[in-house]
Amino acid sequence: MKVLFLACLSPKTGNCTTAERIREHIEAAGHACVLRDAADFKCPAEVAVLEAREACFQGALAIHLYKAGRLLLDTQTPFGVVFGGTDINEDVRDETKRAVMGKVLKKARFAVAFSQKLKEQAEAYWPSQGNKIYVQPQGIETEATENLNWRDFLRSTGVSCKNVEDLHVFLLVCGLRRVKDPLYLVDAFSEWHIEDPSVILIIIGPEIDPLFTGEVEAHVKRAKGVFLASERRQQELHAAMRRSFALVNSSVSEGMSAAILEAMDLELPVVARDIPGNAEIIKHEDTGLLFSNPQVKSKLTVSFGHKTSCASFLAALMWTEVRQNKCCQLSSVLLVFCSHVAALVSKVVYLYSSDSLIPDGQPSPQMRKETDIQIAAPRPQT
Repeated sequence: MKVLFLACLSPKTGNCTTAERIREHIEAAGHACVLRDAADFKCPAEVAVLEAREACFQGALAIHLYKAGRLLLDTQTPFGVVFGGTDINEDVRDETKRAVMGKVLKKARFAVAFSQKLKEQAEAYWPSQGNKIYVQPQGIETEATENLNWRDFLRSTGVSCKNVEDLHVFLLVCGLRRVKDPLYLVDAFSEWHIEDPSVILIIIGPEIDPLFTGEVEAHVKRAKGVFLASERRQQELHAAMRRSFALVNSSVSEGMSAAILEAMDLELPVVARDIPGNAEIIKHEDTGLLFSNPQVKSKLTVSFGHKTSCASFLAALMWTEVRQNKCCQLSSVLLVFCSHVAALVSKVVYLYSSDSLIPDGQPSPQMRKETDIQIAAPRPQT
């Protein structure tokens, strides 16, 4: 089978990484997959031109209903969609976009949501389409290098301290773009550092938006105790996360943050902005801390007093949560997630194609959907 796959492929973003992994699994299943950046197309007609030129697409898949799914509205090829966090957290607020997304979901043969909450939010907007939305939790895989020199790492970010073991390093991992809102906490952490020089904030990640990157650099340069680090290899980043005091997330919108899931897998405490995507995987004061204003210090003090042991306490809780599969399924889950989506493409294209493609005497597409397609998360690994 030949599959057309549309996604937002901005380099070094979660969407790009997820799309590449799903493509790999589609191809590993023996299918051909043509992955294209949704930004390359202005309208459904341009996708139709691609289909005419490439020919023989038996199925299609899109990540994000509005950004990519809308481009499939004119196609005759059966397709499925994967909800992005922006779909439910941002785009539904725009009446025009919401109407387009509703048309996409109605025409799609299936949809995948990363969480039950995301599915419920989608059903609230499009209740008649709930039976085609499946929940498949996001998963992650962590691999930390064993030879990280913590002092050299800190020095490379601009941190100069004789006793690095006494530092309380808060790590904010994100690509530098406005939706991640790294500047939200800069002033608060700067004030905290002045009161307690052991507290520092390191913002680390790729430069995605050049204009915004310049704003971040200028702001950080003026702040005390806040540092900006360039992108690192994943293994080095994970090792740095292990050595940090806590991970910070200040995003305006998240579908399901891979950085948070990775931190939990690495037993690193998480302090995150109280937005729907984060609240879905963090239970406040149980598996992490949620904040609704920049005063993270106050949140930590109210919750735990001045006990720095809160890091160990939170880490233990988070690790239990990960082990019990309430947030993610450890390293193998990403493979399971991608293979499930790839399998859905194959199955749904067959089950929901025109009647002429369904062998005589076979169960109806609706019955097949209920009995054959199983995409529930696998049982927790021990």
